[in-house]
Order: sequence, then structure tokens, then C-alpha cells
Amino acid sequence: MKRILVFILIMMLMAAPAATADEAAQPMSCNWYEIFVRSYQDGDGDGLGDLKGLMERLDYIDDMGYDGIWLMPIMPSPSYHKYDVTDYMAIDPQYGSVEEFKALVGACHERGIRIIIDLPVNHSSVQHPWFTEACNALRSGDTDNKYIDYYCFTEKAGQNRIPVSGTAWYYEEQFAGGGMPDLNLDSEAVRAEIEEILDFWLTGCGVDGFRLDAVTSYYTSDTERNVEFLKWLNDTAETIKPGCFIVGEAWVGLTSIAEYYPSGIDCFFLFPASQAEGYIARTIRARSKPAQQYVSFFEQVEEAMGDYMIAPFLGNHDTGRAVGSLQARSVPERAKFAEALINLMGGATFTYYGEEIGMVGSGDDPNKRLAMYWNDGDMTQQPPGTTKIEYAFPCADEQMKDGGSLLNYCRALNHLKLSVPSIAWGENEFVYTDGDLCVMKRTWNGEESYIAVNFSSKATHTYELEAEGLTLAGQLDAFEEKAEAEVGATGAELTLPPYAVVVLTK
Repeated sequence: MKRILVFILIMMLMAAPAATADEAAQPMSCNWYEIFVRSYQDGDGDGLGDLKGLMERLDYIDDMGYDGIWLMPIMPSPSYHKYDVTDYMAIDPQYGSVEEFKALVGACHERGIRIIIDLPVNHSSVQHPWFTEACNALRSGDTDNKYIDYYCFTEKAGQNRIPVSGTAWYYEEQFAGGGMPDLNLDSEAVRAEIEEILDFWLTGCGVDGFRLDAVTSYYTSDTERNVEFLKWLNDTAETIKPGCFIVGEAWVGLTSIAEYYPSGIDCFFLFPASQAEGYIARTIRARSKPAQQYVSFFEQVEEAMGDYMIAPFLGNHDTGRAVGSLQARSVPERAKFAEALINLMGGATFTYYGEEIGMVGSGDDPNKRLAMYWNDGDMTQQPPGTTKIEYAFPCADEQMKDGGSLLNYCRALNHLKLSVPSIAWGENEFVYTDGDLCVMKRTWNGEESYIAVNFSSKATHTYELEAEGLTLAGQLDAFEEKAEAEVGATGAELTLPPYAVVVLTK
């Protein structure tokens, strides 16, 4: 019965009037999908994920309702993770070519999918020609070499300072042990290089923007200088391609994240909502009054962020997988409900590849970046250094056939957001809250929507919503029980089973 009910919801959403006009009016994509290319899909048979393989999965991404893609680093690099770049204006040969990437961008745009790429400019690789040239110059005594100014060299030993072999010099490296020397972001020459890099990707390749790595480490412990650099980078990118989208990684608390928005960057990841101790996991684990817990967290975000766009997420490539942090291995309903709660916070929501099928992984970074589980015969090699390989839920192919799967729940949720843009972009108002039940109103661009959520994992709750002109837009049922919504001329009578969400529009 559960499979039939979810299937019916999906078909209702697919049969609904096309959301093209609404999507065009949206300020930005609302359903972003983070992909580690190496672990996603192998297209050339060498066992490693690549751009060709990703191209083969665009129909899946589009069908799932993801209207934005963020690619982890794709530039040449000696490491598997590729955050240590050796050439900022090229594609790593393991992944493909610049021509293949341009074709990928074009294919995304044909489907209405925006695409951004990771841009790690805190540091380069020790194998970058800028760095090797600078070190060779220091060894030869040529201290006038222009590339020396590209990095933070000093003759004084200290914390996070690595000796340059064959010299009395040291270079600064905030990410110790990674072979990633810090770039001198005060250098006019470095900023000129970055401007050229931005132009290459935005104009030359057609990307829609960037994800900026570790923005709090540009100038360690100096928020003011970090914000100044971000403002310069954002202004430069906007000059090159007006309307481009930039999201930053500021792995700090809520108040500190808010301090970065005056830079003009579109949004920053909402880390306080993520992981085992984040807002969503804590709400689901609450022993009493979970709805009030969620509302309290939501109000803290609204107070800190004001009108700024937020970027909520449950987990990413640096954190433990969401199913583990939610303790949902044997309770898929909990994973479904968490997906609903993070998306109902609004803004540009980010989903890490594999979260839609309940992949797991924690501990060493490679464990968090396992091969996408399409099926037992169509997977990439696991990342080097992987110490534990585990898949808690069925593969994607099996979940596609199951109307009650986590995958189909995420798909229905994404399409619901696309058809009702006020869910993501509307101004929020809490209409009603008690221990288990919350009703929110969103207003955006002439559209009003009402979102009723039952936070209880066991009890059914009812609510009578008074409002004229309501239409049932969709509902999400984590368990087998189906929500009931009787819509009348002056309102709606709602019966919400455990972990149910009902959305009505006006």
C-alpha cells in the first residue's frame, strides 16, 4: 500500500502544470546536488568516474528534480580528492577534457540545470608550476622572481610553516601535511591570476558559479580580511558574469556565518543544521516537543540571517553520511523525514550524492566518498585509502522500482519544491506550533503556501486551517499511513499521520 501511495503522489506531481515559468522566476536553483566525479559514474571503462559517465547520468539527476549541480574539484591534481590544484584552467585527464566539460555544461543548461564547480584558491599544490618555480628561485638565490610573491614565504620558523628543502626559507601551509602551500591573496599578481581563472570558467566554459572552499582560512582567524577578499572575488565574478552564483564554506557557528554575508557572496552553507549535533538530527532525537525544537532552531536562523539566502544541508564530503548521524540505518522513515525538514528550511538546499539512496560512511575521508551504488555491477572503484565499504540501503536501481523508497521520497520532495517555489524562497511565518505539530506560511512573488508538519514518529494529529482559496499541492508520507486533506471553501481539515507533510497553496 505504501508503494502505491507514494507512486500516486509522484504521478500527481508529474502530471501537475509545468513549473517552467515558476522556475524561470526563481532567484536561483533550489535543489542542488553535490557530486564527487571520481566516485559517481565511469564512462570510459577505467574504473574511475569521469565527465563522460556524469553525462550519462544527467537524465537521472534531472528526473530526480535536482536543478543545480556542484562538482567537487575537477582540475588537475596529484591527489584523489583534487583540492591541491596544479593547473587552475584545465580538467584533470582522469576526468576528461575541457571540450567534454563544455559539452556537459551545455547538456545541463538544456535541461534547466545550473552547474557550479569547486574553486580552492586558499592554496595550490606543491606541484603547481608557480610553487616549483618559486622554490627553485629561492634555491638559486633569485629572490626577485615574481612567483615568490605568489606564496607566503618567510625565513622565520613557526607553526604551520614548512621548510623549503635546500634553503633557509619556509612556506605557510594551513592544511598541514597536505602538500598545499597557502597562496598570498594580498598579491596583485595572484589576484590577477584569479581574475583570469574566473573568466576562463565563467565565460570560456559557461559555468554558473563556484563553491568556495574553506573561506575562513584565506586569512586564518581574521574575518575582516576574509570578507574583504570574498567581496573582491564576488565583485570580480559579477563583472565577468552578472548573476553568477557563489556559495561559500564557512565551517563556523551561526553568528560567525552571518558575519560573512556582507561580502556579497550569495550564500554560505548552514553548518549548524547539519551532522549528528545539527538542528535536524537534534529535532528528530528530541524526547519531547520536537516541533517546538525545530521552530526554535528556525527562528535562530531567521534572526541571524535576516533576508540573506541560506544553504541548508544534512552532510557533505567532509562529514559523516546523514543516515549514520540520524541513526536511521534501520529506520528509513527517519531519513525521509530529515530530508523534508532540511528542505523546508528554505533557500538553496544541497544534497550530497548518494544521500538520496541512504549511503553511509564515516571516519576517514575516503569512507565518506564511496562509489555511488547504482547496482552491484555498475560502480566505480572505491577511493584510495578507503577502510570500510558498506551500503545500508538497496541500490538506486532497486529503489527506483520501489514507490516507498527513500529515493522516490526525495524525488517527490524535489518536484514539490519546484512546483511550489514559495517553499524555497518565501518569507516564513509560523501559523501554529505545539509539541508535535507545526504549520508554516510562505509568501513569495504573489504565491502563498501553507506547510503542515507532524513531527511525531508515532501519533496522528489533526489541524483545521482557516484560509480561503486553498488547493492541495502535495503531501509526503514517510510511513504507510496516508495524510488526509479535505479542502473546503473557507479552509482545510488536515489529518496527519506520523512524519507527514502536507502543502497547500493559495
